[in-house]
Amino acid sequence: MPEPRNYQTEAIIIKKIKLGEADRILTLYTPDRGKIEGVAKGVRRPKSKMAGHLEMLTYSQVRLARGRNLDTIIGSQTIDSFLPLKNDLWLTSYGLYAAELVNQFTPMHVSTPALFNLLLETLRRLSRAENIDLTLRYFELHLLDLVGYRPQLQECVACKVELKPVVNVFCSNAGGILCPNCKYEYPASFPISVDALKVLRLFQRSSFDVVPRLKITPELSREIKTALASYIRYLLEREVKSATWLDALRDQIGEASRA
Repeated sequence: MPEPRNYQTEAIIIKKIKLGEADRILTLYTPDRGKIEGVAKGVRRPKSKMAGHLEMLTYSQVRLARGRNLDTIIGSQTIDSFLPLKNDLWLTSYGLYAAELVNQFTPMHVSTPALFNLLLETLRRLSRAENIDLTLRYFELHLLDLVGYRPQLQECVACKVELKPVVNVFCSNAGGILCPNCKYEYPASFPISVDALKVLRLFQRSSFDVVPRLKITPELSREIKTALASYIRYLLEREVKSATWLDALRDQIGEASRA
């Protein structure tokens, strides 16, 4: 039997592109259909009834009509707008970064419910401003796992020996940690401390609930961020646009605090 012309799904809006004078093409990440695109006609007009339900980083119930090339969004109802996140530029930038990573790492029409749930929980926790830097690190690490790029943190990726509690090295093009004996074969690697590796391992094996309970130094936080950012940049073969904006925003806030 042919599929029904109309269908509905839960979705998080992860990207939007202007189309014509009043329309938008929206990229939606859904639990049952993966990443899909739809045209929202007239959504940029001031009187559009759907506009508020189809903003970036909104979790909505969306109805669509199948089209020849693109499906058309014919209705939407907000489930969670994550207002605290959207009312804070800093938190918004974190949310946009998470959405961009999902968009960059996922193909169209491949359902990964666990990744949908990870993104949804990340936006919820960002809205509560719970240990936001580590929330993003947890999200990055588990996204990599779900899309097939789980970094090896338990043994040397080259010689396969169990890693000892010493300063090892992280190597993006090798896919994880190298022991001190193998690091010379990979000149692009960089040191990673015992504590940074402990945090990454803890995140890899734990639920999200571990994040708000963890307290680490700013230096350790930066070290973990650098390792994961390097790996993500290597996998995507380009910079993540929202990450660049996030770093610029961080620099501006730092300069303002020092003024």
